This record gives sequence, structure tokens and C-alpha cells, in this order.
Amino acid sequence: MFRELQRKTKQIAHEECIELLKNEKRGILSVLGDDGYPYGMPMNHYYSAEDGCIYFHCGRKGHRLDALRRFDKVSFCVIENGTRENDSEWALTVRSVIVFGRIEIIDDIDKTIKIATELSHKFTQDESYIAHEIEHFAKATLLLRLTPEHICGKRVVES
Repeated sequence: MFRELQRKTKQIAHEECIELLKNEKRGILSVLGDDGYPYGMPMNHYYSAEDGCIYFHCGRKGHRLDALRRFDKVSFCVIENGTRENDSEWALTVRSVIVFGRIEIIDDIDKTIKIATELSHKFTQDESYIAHEIEHFAKATLLLRLTPEHICGKRVVES
């Protein structure tokens, strides 16, 4: 159903893919938007080791939500900043992961608060800030749960 990587030597292990999903803070979520146009948007995400799903949050209306209500299949791409082999090199070695799956819209305040708290900890440990944000915005927030159907990653050296 899903295509295999053409250059198998570039493929990274599933465990490395999960590491990137856990540690990277953002990626691009792509949906089937208006009039069949792809619609990709940068999104913060939380990977749950508990259920293997990726969580996002969003408002209660908008282009993304309209698209997801029409068609639940998505792709999500995460790419790290990259590293250099040494300081004299300009080229970066970069790992990326693409996840294909389906999104479910969750309107559950308790689940939203739990996931929003976990997601916030990727950015800050300031508990008072997190509590303030949740108190003021959780009720206006929906949770999106991406259940992966296929995860694939690769490592490339820019050239």
C-alpha cells in the first residue's frame, strides 16, 4: 500500500523515527484542502509512547478542521536541524520522518488538558505558564489524534 524508499541505504530504523517524533518540536501536517489542493501547515506535536499516536491541537473551526472532517487521511513530516561532520563542512546530515495515517478529532476536555500539558513540556517547564494557558484556552481547543499507518525515515547528507 505504501511505497518503499528507493534508496534503502538512506533509510533509518523505526526506533530512530520514533526518537525524532518524540524529540522534534514541529513538523508539517498535510491534509487534502479546498478544491483538492494539498494544504500543509507547521504544527507542534506530541508523540505518545503509550498508544503510538501523534497528537496536535487546533481551534474549533478553520481550513484544517474543515479538510479533516471531509477526509481523514494525512501525512506528517518532521525534519531535524541537522549536524555537520566537522566545522569546515557546509553540508548538513539531516534525518526526516514521514508518517501516513488517519486523524480523529477528539472533543474531550480531560484528554485535551493531558496532551496539551505533555506537549507544553517539550517547550517549557514553567508550570505556572502551562497552567495559565490551559485555563484560558483548553475549552476552545480540539485535539487531533493521528494514528500512524506507515512511518518511514531517512538520513541524507546535503550536497
